[in-house]
Amino acid sequence: MTSRLSALAQRLGLGGADAHNVAQRSRTLSLPFEAPGAFASGIGWQSGAPLHRLIDLPRGALSGPVQEDKARIHAVLKRLVGSHRDEHPALDLRTLDGLCHRSLQDSTLATLDELTQSDNCRKVRIISYNDFTKVLGQALPGFQRKAALQLRRASWHGDRLFWDDDNHACEMACAVVYARRRGLEITLPAVIQCFELHAAVLDELDRGFHMLAMPARAWSDPAFMDLLLDTGMPYARFGLFNTETPESLLLPKDHPQSDAFGQGLREAGAADVIDYLRRASSTG
Repeated sequence: MTSRLSALAQRLGLGGADAHNVAQRSRTLSLPFEAPGAFASGIGWQSGAPLHRLIDLPRGALSGPVQEDKARIHAVLKRLVGSHRDEHPALDLRTLDGLCHRSLQDSTLATLDELTQSDNCRKVRIISYNDFTKVLGQALPGFQRKAALQLRRASWHGDRLFWDDDNHACEMACAVVYARRRGLEITLPAVIQCFELHAAVLDELDRGFHMLAMPARAWSDPAFMDLLLDTGMPYARFGLFNTETPESLLLPKDHPQSDAFGQGLREAGAADVIDYLRRASSTG
């Protein structure tokens, strides 16, 4: 309640630091700011930030002092990513070049060829065509009956097609690589779940909020926390679901103190997560 009353007072211009003072103080913060790493697009579906989870973003994923502010930010974040299904009557198995297997969540491998050379896949041996059909049958028991492939695609992964199954990753990888090397065309019907980052919603987020990547040390830094809390400004904290992605601080631009804080943090070195997402979607 105290935080809500403080935020209301700030919106009415009652007490607290003015925007100019906030901007000056934020520029002097000494924090180990780092930009998010290059957006990986490897063979693992979860390589890079798993943006597809924004579709089902729970309200509890954001923390902050005022429910109304969190709800406003949540409403935009939840619309950032859309999804639709594409059905293909015949898709060449050789076009598959990614896997959704949980063991590849932190993988740095760029190709299925690299996976087949790993220790995990050494147990899979394909020497003859019979070996190939046997191994492919382990991964896709219904492939000879033309059972549909279940696949995923995302704008931040470019044109990669990911097999949406959590079993037999090595068998599928070895079968696909063998088919490429031997020029074997295996066509199957496919259902592709397609995810895309909506540029218009990203622009809406940019117009309404600063979204800045914050180092973990910020949340225990006295100077930073004094600015964030003592002014009563609205804000929300949000993490993109994995340890490689810095937690974000979202600050409404329609509030003088929070807007000044966001501008000052950017001048101090905080990376703009919205720019990061925009680049990720355009270069995936």
